Amino acid sequence: MRRSIATVCLSGTLDDKLTAAAAAGFDGIELFENDLVVSPMAPAEVRKRCADLGLSIDLYQPFRDLDSTSDGHFRKSLDRAERKFDVMAALGVNTVLVCSSVAPDAVADDSRTAAQLTELAERADHHGMRIAYEALAWGRHVSTWDRSWRIVQQAGHPALGLCLDSFHVLSREVSPAGIAGITPGKIFFLQLADAPHLSMDVLQWSRHHRLFPGQGAFDLSGFVRLVLAAGYDGPLSLEVFNDVFRQSDPARTAIDAMRSLIALEDDLGTRRLPDAPELTGHAFTEFAVDGRSGPELRTALRGLGFAHTGQHRTKPVELWEQGAARIVLNSAVTHPGPAAISAFAVTSADPSRSLARAEALLAPAHPNVREPGEAELAAITAPDGTSVFVTHPGDDWRSDFLPTGVPAGEGAGLLAVDHLGLAQPFDHFDEAGLFYHSVLNLDHLATEEYAAPFGLMRSRAIANPSRAVRLALTVALLRRGDWAPAVADPQHVAFSTTDIIATAAALTVPALPVPDNYYEDLAARFALDADFVATLAAHGILYDRDPSGHELLHLYTPVFGGRVFFEIVERRPGYDRFGEPNAPVRMAAQRHHRLNP
Repeated sequence: MRRSIATVCLSGTLDDKLTAAAAAGFDGIELFENDLVVSPMAPAEVRKRCADLGLSIDLYQPFRDLDSTSDGHFRKSLDRAERKFDVMAALGVNTVLVCSSVAPDAVADDSRTAAQLTELAERADHHGMRIAYEALAWGRHVSTWDRSWRIVQQAGHPALGLCLDSFHVLSREVSPAGIAGITPGKIFFLQLADAPHLSMDVLQWSRHHRLFPGQGAFDLSGFVRLVLAAGYDGPLSLEVFNDVFRQSDPARTAIDAMRSLIALEDDLGTRRLPDAPELTGHAFTEFAVDGRSGPELRTALRGLGFAHTGQHRTKPVELWEQGAARIVLNSAVTHPGPAAISAFAVTSADPSRSLARAEALLAPAHPNVREPGEAELAAITAPDGTSVFVTHPGDDWRSDFLPTGVPAGEGAGLLAVDHLGLAQPFDHFDEAGLFYHSVLNLDHLATEEYAAPFGLMRSRAIANPSRAVRLALTVALLRRGDWAPAVADPQHVAFSTTDIIATAAALTVPALPVPDNYYEDLAARFALDADFVATLAAHGILYDRDPSGHELLHLYTPVFGGRVFFEIVERRPGYDRFGEPNAPVRMAAQRHHRLNP
């Protein structure tokens, strides 16, 4: 199927939008009227520019408030339409989107609306054009797809059909199941948008919170299957109103948009991607450190029971190990600053297929910089700039490190990396969720919002089916002003253990102090044994229990190197979350510790 994108999805001038859409590989566009009105290009010039870029103009939109109880108003709308048909002819587009009316004089009687649409369709047909009628979810009288279809059926004109927009359909209470029964050929156009489930005015929901497919909560695959069952063979077109997208780099947004369609088509089975191989675990996590943050992290790792087991042959890079947990400290930084997770590696049953899938999803791999004889590791770049290496469990990348003579040993009982906590840039949080889901096959487990000391935070838990690879993506929901925490966008690595109390006792790095108030509240909320709570408090261990009774015990360290901290988790059988209710406790405790060392 052809792929199209509405110009309203992208930021910039019309030419910026066309250039970005073409570069991302789209076949066509929906031209939003406002973009044409403010463009210095005449319609014929826009047509030529699109042709030069390999883009078709698939839809001109929107034509608003056609139907009216006032004959005078309706006649003026027909005159307005005639002018638009002339513009469309110059553009080379033959389909116009006509929205259901929101005006006070909108027609409530379906027969009269059908008659007025028939008159418009007759005029359009005279110009060799078509009318795609769309029920706006907030239309004054016509606000559901089934009512718009009844009106189109009643009109019975060959130049009149439906435009189905996934948001307008799925945001309303009417089941979409009947879409499969629409007469073949009467769905003239399909618009796709995802969205989170929100309880708010549907107009504001639509205008500000739409997302690309796979970034929200709608069942878009099920919706599109219904449309295809009705014989639709037009383009899959994106129409997404989103405040972030409309102020972001249009080239990047267009790639994100295209990735969403590629992933959707794979889910539909209309175009197949290379299968996502099983991920079997975290191979290593790399921190970029400088002369100030490096010593802090080394001290922290020793205190956690890690051993410095290897030194890279040609680079200022150290390998630290404990159990199957491996940390790499990379001192080859070009811009000194706080420590940061600059890369991580996952093990794949078939790395070449993982990388082929990534490339098909517009995330091509780049090789690591290496000397002759050193291991070749390919990485893809995540939306926040983190390098994600993909390696085979049997790849001996550790051969690049000269042994220091210090064995890894059992340390403090840490077994492996449980998950990574990656703070995301405000503008790219949803992009990151789609990236990790589509490229690495990490499923969305849950999204939580919580009030933290510095404002509202959102956390999205994602993991592969076996839970061998887990990530927690976090973002502050509002752009911060002049007053903000000293630790911007903190990151962390969480390690697993089977006995957190024994591990806590073995640590020589101090756990983050947790206030007594927390434990008093904990005992009240969960009716825990007093001795058990006392043991938790003695070691700074936090506790969570999910609605099914599954438990998590975890502790944190203070912040090291200006930005990073560590977590130790004991997941008791069945617990599949990340202890999100304790995040505000951790954030407040880390600030208190930083101000009162």
